[in-house]
Amino acid sequence: MASRHLGTFRPFGLNLTALGAGVLTAMLAVMATPALAGGDASLGEAQAAACGACHGQDGATGLDPTYPSLAGQNEKYLTNQLKMIRDGGRVIPLMAGQLNGKSDADLANLAAYYASLPGKVRQAQGDDETLAKAASMYRGGIAAKGVAACTSCHNPSGGGNALAGFPHLGGQASAYTVAQLTAYREGDRTTDETFGGMMRGVAQGLTDKEIAALADYIQGLY
Repeated sequence: MASRHLGTFRPFGLNLTALGAGVLTAMLAVMATPALAGGDASLGEAQAAACGACHGQDGATGLDPTYPSLAGQNEKYLTNQLKMIRDGGRVIPLMAGQLNGKSDADLANLAAYYASLPGKVRQAQGDDETLAKAASMYRGGIAAKGVAACTSCHNPSGGGNALAGFPHLGGQASAYTVAQLTAYREGDRTTDETFGGMMRGVAQGLTDKEIAALADYIQGLY
């Protein structure tokens, strides 16, 4: 069928049974995490020039669909991820050496710059039935498999939670989301330690087909 923007869904109330212990653990971890000082977007702009080679000068038109869109990403989340990449906590071969020598302030400024850019609006490609199932997973989880609702941390529109440091997902290219959910499921990505391994717990309950449907659905959120 024709591609479409899914827009912002209005929540039907929080499903506590779908949250699971992982989400509650994450909430407690967020409460215990000190707030990060905001960066200076104007200082981050100059640093971003080199990033444009892979992520696009707009921060949202990547050289490859498996590269993340950075524009509009929540600043705290992006700062934390950049630190992990620089310090070796998140290993991305193509990023090797790219952040060497950058201070925490440099990374905060870079994150602030990308957070200030408008995110890219994309369209979901699935048929009505597949998107309806994906919407159900995103908003209500999969109780039978203990999969928490994505809205618990990433909100109904996919905007995440900027204060808590949960990423903005809406409009992210589906190929990137598929790659990350698969990496969490297989244990190849472990950057959710602060939140009690929550993303790995969620992803372990998802099949390849469910991951693909969710990623496509998320791509159409804004």
